[in-house]
Amino acid sequence: MAGDPAVKSATVPGSYPTPAAPPLKARTRRLAGVALAAVAVFAVASPSVARPPRPPASVEISPGACGTVWPHPRPGTQVFVLHNTSATATEARLVDRAGAVHAEAEALAPGTHRALRARLGPGAYAFVCLPEDADAVTGPTVRISGPARGSGGGPAAVPVTNEDLVPAALDYQRWVGERMDTLVTSTDALRAAVERGDRAAARAAWLPAHLAYERLGGAYGAFGEAGRAVDGTAAGLPGGVRDPGFTGFHRVEQGLWHGERGPAPRRAARRLATDVRALRDTWERTRMDPAELGLRAHEILEDTLEHELTGRTDHGSGTNLATARANLDGTRAVLDRLRPLLRGRYPDLAGLDRHLNRAAALLDRQGPRPGHPRWTPLARLTRADRERVDAAVADLVERLAPVAALCEPRRAP
Repeated sequence: MAGDPAVKSATVPGSYPTPAAPPLKARTRRLAGVALAAVAVFAVASPSVARPPRPPASVEISPGACGTVWPHPRPGTQVFVLHNTSATATEARLVDRAGAVHAEAEALAPGTHRALRARLGPGAYAFVCLPEDADAVTGPTVRISGPARGSGGGPAAVPVTNEDLVPAALDYQRWVGERMDTLVTSTDALRAAVERGDRAAARAAWLPAHLAYERLGGAYGAFGEAGRAVDGTAAGLPGGVRDPGFTGFHRVEQGLWHGERGPAPRRAARRLATDVRALRDTWERTRMDPAELGLRAHEILEDTLEHELTGRTDHGSGTNLATARANLDGTRAVLDRLRPLLRGRYPDLAGLDRHLNRAAALLDRQGPRPGHPRWTPLARLTRADRERVDAAVADLVERLAPVAALCEPRRAP
């Protein structure tokens, strides 16, 4: 699958190694920070307009209070200095009348200051403070009037809560469950071809089975150890491809494309079929964390860029581009469940769809066609084609970062 970070080595285009991926929660916080600041989904920092600087407004957070009316409210960039005088860590948000967040500060520790910048247009705004283990407190409303300067107010979005994500996560789980039988059937066909010693048939059966698994990209974190057994590579194993811990699709791939003989290929194929059946049989009892669904939409292609488009997961079949194409399908499956939440929050959802279509078309050109019955191996791409594919997927990774940030659940006021 497009990269379980605990299994597949982390690389970037050009085969430059990068450090191992941090734990999931750390990645979520990092991703949210990057998206919120750089993409400005919630404007933690906004570019200033060409006006004389004004002194920052002080917002004091104390038990039962969340700031006062700040001086000189006017359209444009406003800088606030938050000061938490309470005894508990606090989250602070600057919201408008509709509840859309224009700027936020998380985990503001007791006794600390933090600067916050937002670009505001005409309207009514208030700070909302959410102290740990206490009710939210809303500060006074400040009204900004007059014509908007420059581009007016900065980007803002109504926060998503965990409850908002539950229906999407349940629908996605059902979608995965409906595809488990196909995965089992195709893996059984692969096992049968290996057991009867028909290498050509086994090679032909390997890719459909593997892609059936790869299209379930958003679920890989929920599969846990079972997923690693099904789709792990030899990267990081002491014995490499001969390590007993090397199992799954890539273990079978290694044998099929490197002329392995004897009982080992049959054992590997049987083990894979058994593990896939176990995955299906336990899926009904598995519960995905709704908070991770938006992150998956980003991570599937982030891992595709790092793992598939560098060829580091290729154990002989040369089908990395086919896997990348399946990962696009997996990304769409997650996005389709998140669309009701993204409408009105992600301003260029149609543009994201266009770029997904563009990347799919680029990859489809390397797929089976008259005169070319197989997927083009990554190593045989022309430099221009490889650059186009890398650029298209990298662009999608950037465009999907705000999806992860927008769908990171926030506490309801």
